[in-house]
Amino acid sequence: MDLNSLRQFLVVARLEHLSRAAEELRVAQPSLSRTIARLEGELGTPLFDRAGRLRLNDTGRLFRGYVERSLGELEAGRRAVAEAAGEGFGSVRLASETLMTFTGPLAAYKRAHPDIEVELHQMPAADMARALLAQEVDLCVASQPIPADGLESVQLVDEAVWLVAPPDHPLAGRASVTVEELAGEPFISTHKGHWQRRLLDRLFAARGLTPRIVCEGDEASAIAELIKAGLGVGLVPALARRSDAGPPSAWIAVDGPDCRRVLTMYWGAGGHLSTAARLMRTTLAEWEWA
Repeated sequence: MDLNSLRQFLVVARLEHLSRAAEELRVAQPSLSRTIARLEGELGTPLFDRAGRLRLNDTGRLFRGYVERSLGELEAGRRAVAEAAGEGFGSVRLASETLMTFTGPLAAYKRAHPDIEVELHQMPAADMARALLAQEVDLCVASQPIPADGLESVQLVDEAVWLVAPPDHPLAGRASVTVEELAGEPFISTHKGHWQRRLLDRLFAARGLTPRIVCEGDEASAIAELIKAGLGVGLVPALARRSDAGPPSAWIAVDGPDCRRVLTMYWGAGGHLSTAARLMRTTLAEWEWA
């Protein structure tokens, strides 16, 4: 049961598709199939259901957790040895749903620690627990809860989320607006699963309404620009107001205590963070977000 086979198993388990996994790993599909079959033979049980589409079964999910933790421990050990051998403070790997929020603290971090390598990953919140437990990343910052055992966290900011509209919109002169008044408005939002879309859907569902989505995408930072172009309205966090450059948008408070975002930083419990990661954790935790 060699490490390469275990790493290949994790890719197949994540994608649940042999040809796509083989393409990502840059190996021949028959070779990858033999690797998985050999691994299952060593374990004495199938890890995947093969009736129709390839699916990770319950045994495979159980095994995946152990493999992720084991490979994560090995990577943590490699990095700890490199740090102890005098290769500086090491590196830090930070993941977030969007990276635009971190330009300020990241610039300050690099000024204070110019020799530390910072590796950034844009990642959906649904993938963060797995990445942290597998020690593929050191820190994750998310705008929605990451429920998982073995993680620690600290809240970075709790902020209002505003309705942003074009400057000539009929609501532009209002100080606040109710969710009911937004029924029928064309919304620009992110795809399902992103915190902005979850918030929008939750606000409307709580009032028996469904938002009218005219544009959805992966680039949360593009929402404000599309709103300025007159394509619709959207929900934007207060932190983004600082970088609202160019023609002014209308920022309108949403009447209700539930229209907020909580930004939280997560890391794996157990004290395996490198010096670089601990310094980054301190920088983010002590940053003046407000």
